[in-house]
Amino acid sequence: MEGELMLLASVTLLFGIGLLVWGAERFVEGSAAIAKNLHVPPMVIGLTIVSLGTSLPEMIVSGVAAFDGNRDLGIGNVLGSNIANIGLVLGATALIAPFAVRSMTLKREIPVLFLVTFLAFALMADGELSRFDGICLIVAMVFFLLWITSVAMRDRHDPLVEEFTESIPDKMNMKASVMWFCIGLVVLFVSSKMVVWGAVEIAHAFGVSDLIIGLTIVAIGTSLPELVASVASALKNEADLAIGNVIGSNIFNLLLVLAMPGLIHPGVFSPEALLRDFPIMLGFTIALLVVAFGFKKGGKVTRFEGGLLVAAYSSYLYMLYVQA
Repeated sequence: MEGELMLLASVTLLFGIGLLVWGAERFVEGSAAIAKNLHVPPMVIGLTIVSLGTSLPEMIVSGVAAFDGNRDLGIGNVLGSNIANIGLVLGATALIAPFAVRSMTLKREIPVLFLVTFLAFALMADGELSRFDGICLIVAMVFFLLWITSVAMRDRHDPLVEEFTESIPDKMNMKASVMWFCIGLVVLFVSSKMVVWGAVEIAHAFGVSDLIIGLTIVAIGTSLPELVASVASALKNEADLAIGNVIGSNIFNLLLVLAMPGLIHPGVFSPEALLRDFPIMLGFTIALLVVAFGFKKGGKVTRFEGGLLVAAYSSYLYMLYVQA
């Protein structure tokens, strides 16, 4: 009986992750098309709806997990996804197609990522994620969106801005836009319930914490949109969009997604998240700074650097396996 439940949980988790990725894409397409039909400037759509879309799976999963009382699963999903975005997504992208970073907007966003990281650490330093912390993160996210939009308005020909704008779906009538928006929204919530249930059952079966499952299986699964988008962008020689997906997603994860547990189910979280996983996430963020600015290579992220990132991420997973 336990074996059958384990199999069902595994299938549900994997199928749920697949649906989660598909639902996020449909939701973003529908949302962007609705905004376009309402004559919202394409640049604004690209820098808000499209860029937010890569963090949708993490946000929905963390929100649902918080509603179900699994605060650590949501927090683990945030930290694990940010680590996976740099170590796995950016590393694998560089291994497949080395790229150079040209965007000044992007180089302005990296210091902001550090500011956001330290803000999240300051709010979590007391070992508790409160409702006030969640509100602070949401307010910071609003300021970030206003800032990045104002930067883009001043530099309309920045490569990152142009690539985000080009990624907006082609013309879609309002009826089809609303339909895909609603379908994507429903699929997101159903699939997130599947992911959370499957992840929790697997954690209980193996006797590991919700935090570990959030850091590993769920984090890798919800990082799939970033992996697909970044590899596709690098292959199309849209390097700034490839690394922009990672930086934007990490900022949104720390602001929007991390706010979900605080707003919905505030309280004390597992101390390992702050003492072990947060410093590792900061270390990967520093590695991102080094490879993106490329002090010796003019901003080019090489296959060697990509291999180092993937190896570091693999070592982190092995460390979690040994400790669990």
